[in-house]
Amino acid sequence: MKSSELGDADAMSIGALAARFGLAPHVLRHWESVGLLHPRRDAAGHRRYDAGDLTRVAVILLCREAGLGLDTIRTLSATVDRSTRHEILHREAKDLRSKIAAAQAALEFIEGGLHCAHEDVTRCPNYERLVGERVASAAPLVGS
Repeated sequence: MKSSELGDADAMSIGALAARFGLAPHVLRHWESVGLLHPRRDAAGHRRYDAGDLTRVAVILLCREAGLGLDTIRTLSATVDRSTRHEILHREAKDLRSKIAAAQAALEFIEGGLHCAHEDVTRCPNYERLVGERVASAAPLVGS
């Protein structure tokens, strides 16, 4: 029986849905196995995805791009309690701010090397400052 005979010509196969987002079908199977997707099955047992699934995949991808893990995405999608959702998102925002700060520091270090006019980058004042800060923040040697 064709999907059009079932009255849902818009239903997609796993391959069609995966292709719409440039994903491999195994990604959608994995998301189903961890409880993020719940496709219905046709009479032959094949997964069939509808517009709601299309939206869920888009949401999952946006969450992944924001750095959220699958467990966090599952918890957020299952949560209706606003305070729980805010608690999770506040924690994720704090983690992201920390990663951004680390990335900015790394970029400062790399760009310092790019803009250094010294033959030996280890003699660059910016490099010396960053190394000095790292040494100063390191734990003292034990047993010396």
